[in-house]
Amino acid sequence: MELVVHKINGEATDKKVKLNDSIFGIEPNDHVIYLDAKQHMANRRQGTHDTKERSDIIGSRKKIKRQKGTGTARFGDIKNPIFRGGGRVFGPHPRDYRFKLNKKTKRLARISALTYKAKEEGIMVIEDFKLDDPKTKNYLQILESLKVDNQKTLLVLNESDNNVYLSARNLQNASVTNADSLNTYEILKANKILFVESSLKAFEEKYSQ
Repeated sequence: MELVVHKINGEATDKKVKLNDSIFGIEPNDHVIYLDAKQHMANRRQGTHDTKERSDIIGSRKKIKRQKGTGTARFGDIKNPIFRGGGRVFGPHPRDYRFKLNKKTKRLARISALTYKAKEEGIMVIEDFKLDDPKTKNYLQILESLKVDNQKTLLVLNESDNNVYLSARNLQNASVTNADSLNTYEILKANKILFVESSLKAFEEKYSQ
């Protein structure tokens, strides 16, 4: 698949890039995409939730009423889970949700997600650029020129650029990442992935090995 390289003002250049079929044209594996996205979300969970069970509640251990002869159900102490203010039954406690995936699985998940984006025409290549100042207005103007301002975009840079990152930070539907940090969850979340020429080259060199 060939894509035309665009300038940041939206104009098409004479340059074209051919997407590597070993990255953007494979047979996608849906299950590994699910696993990688699941791992990303699980690793972001704090896991600090906690509830008080019966043994954690402060209260009397005295039996509320006699066992038999009342005509109603038998009760223990005031910390019984069926009472308001009683303990929680099998409630959540702090835990770590992280789990591991091997590198080959994560690699397959990313290129599978990129293959889907390529089929949906969700990938655009633009020329490398720099921003002199961190201004949201300037970055928004670039998105408007490329006609992607009404979509969720993910800009993939070759190296970290603080001015670009700060300019996009306040835009709800715009994200910026590096080629080395690109993950499956971000790929799936974006409607349009904007590769600069250098980041596309670096990404293909890394994942075509």
